[in-house]
Amino acid sequence: MDNFSSSFLSTFSTQKLLYRTPPPPSSSPILNVRIEEKPQQTPTTITIQPTFTSTTPPPNTTSQTPSSIRSSSSNFLQSTKRKVEPSVLALIFNALDDIINTFIDPPIKPSVDPRHVLSQNFAPVLNELPPTECKVIQGSLPPSLNGAYIRNGPNPQFLPRGPYHLFDGDGMLHSLRISQGKASLCSRYVKTNKYTLEREAGFPLFPNVFSGFNGLTASAARGALFAARILTGQVDLSNGFGLANTSLVLFANRLLALGESDLPYSVKLSSNGDVETLGRYYFDGKLFMSMTSHPKIDFDTREVFAFRYGPVPPFLTYFRFDKNGVKQPDVPIFSMTRPSFFHDFAITKKYAIFADIQIVMNPLAMIAGGSLVGSDPSKVSRIGVIPRYAKDESEMKWFDVPGFNIIHAINAWDEEDGNAIEMVAPNILFVEHALERMELVHALVEKVRIDLNTGIVKRNLDFAVINPAYVGKKNKYVYAAVGDPMPKISGVVKLDLSKGDQREDCTVASRMYGEGCYGGEPFFVAREAAKNLDAEEDDGYVVSYVHDENTGESRFLVMDAKSPNLDLVATVKLPRRVPYGFHGLFVAESNLNKI
Repeated sequence: MDNFSSSFLSTFSTQKLLYRTPPPPSSSPILNVRIEEKPQQTPTTITIQPTFTSTTPPPNTTSQTPSSIRSSSSNFLQSTKRKVEPSVLALIFNALDDIINTFIDPPIKPSVDPRHVLSQNFAPVLNELPPTECKVIQGSLPPSLNGAYIRNGPNPQFLPRGPYHLFDGDGMLHSLRISQGKASLCSRYVKTNKYTLEREAGFPLFPNVFSGFNGLTASAARGALFAARILTGQVDLSNGFGLANTSLVLFANRLLALGESDLPYSVKLSSNGDVETLGRYYFDGKLFMSMTSHPKIDFDTREVFAFRYGPVPPFLTYFRFDKNGVKQPDVPIFSMTRPSFFHDFAITKKYAIFADIQIVMNPLAMIAGGSLVGSDPSKVSRIGVIPRYAKDESEMKWFDVPGFNIIHAINAWDEEDGNAIEMVAPNILFVEHALERMELVHALVEKVRIDLNTGIVKRNLDFAVINPAYVGKKNKYVYAAVGDPMPKISGVVKLDLSKGDQREDCTVASRMYGEGCYGGEPFFVAREAAKNLDAEEDDGYVVSYVHDENTGESRFLVMDAKSPNLDLVATVKLPRRVPYGFHGLFVAESNLNKI
């Protein structure tokens, strides 16, 4: 879930940074998808005609369908030839699913209409791509980038007929393996239990979480249908139901694909750059429920801090892993008295920090035709602070911070006197539109200072990706994606947090991608960090996938993080387009060999 990434900013000025989103596009719906063989082979084309169930007629797409929706790989062509013979019971259930999508809950809202949501480069690539060589068309790839840049994101295995939200897609990893100045791209699904069962069946079995439970009637109908599939053995939930589509993390020699509705999935990169899913990872049986998509790694201690949240008590549970990846006991937070939406948090050297925001879980809202997840304008937002090595919640402190609604945290640190903490995060304004009307959402990045003795909270506009070595420590630089128009990313800026205190212009470098070109979340890679422990905080590179909607081509950009214009060090032309996605990670070659 990441359209509100802390790295998504736009319209920046000397005192504040905003980002805004346009109305969902009304053109370029996905009606015809052309699948091609590998680019180096003679193209073979087929046409797929997905049916969208809606009360509104499809817009005219004679010249609107972008050429960038072409995909490659013979694997998908082979799989489409495999004839799936569904049982009579499966056919009945599919017919009931069609009735729900057509008459009970058609996707009439733009936020869940796949014709809008999956337009342009948000459209999925309908096949996997085996490791395919890429061409460096500008500059050269630096030696310190030997390894792999891997980005996660939603890529639905089947084009949806009913309601679909951007967060509902199956996880796909787009991995660029870099070695000795050469690069190869590989795109593979995370082979979750959901993906595997649906692939074998040949059609969707699981309801979409973010778009399938709007209103009591639709929720009851889809819930009953899903229960029937479970009872008849079509669906086995013993191996989970998550998407693993949000982010990745590397710790204790494990590379994990994350989605907060399930356990992590362990993945591995082979020597030729291929991506393999090893399966759900239980941490020796100690993790039996879901965890956040944004765990925090302390670069100094190598410990990992995480949490989970849910609709039943305890609504929030905090836990950590030692440097060897051994999970420590849960710390349930019973002072959370109602279910709330927690997507991210922050750590310092002493504390873990949670934001209890105005986005809540409310099953009763469905009775009035609403969604399970929505906003509560009467709720007062607050920040919870707990010692990061706490064994229970007895030392948990809550501080009211009215109107402070964060989806992601950039960083936090302890003040030198030990009596206060500071947290930097983008505050979502008009939070009531956060899930359905993104074009109405704005964000201001704020610095919040909490005096732990007096409880006084001070907020000032300040300004999100940072050098990972500075997580939990006071940092100076932030590399922020420019969402203009959101959720597309038109460029990246480098911000100096120290200038925000004086209300100066905090933008010290920027690079815009150009007309019709959009990227994703930037990622900072330190230059030879393992060999130079005293390197400056901004000594490294900023990398991102960028897509040109004019030509349908995707590229991988490497930018010099220290330069005033974020100068291009290298540009890699990718063999096919990479859809817009969520969070990424760079894994050095030395760490890949340990996985």
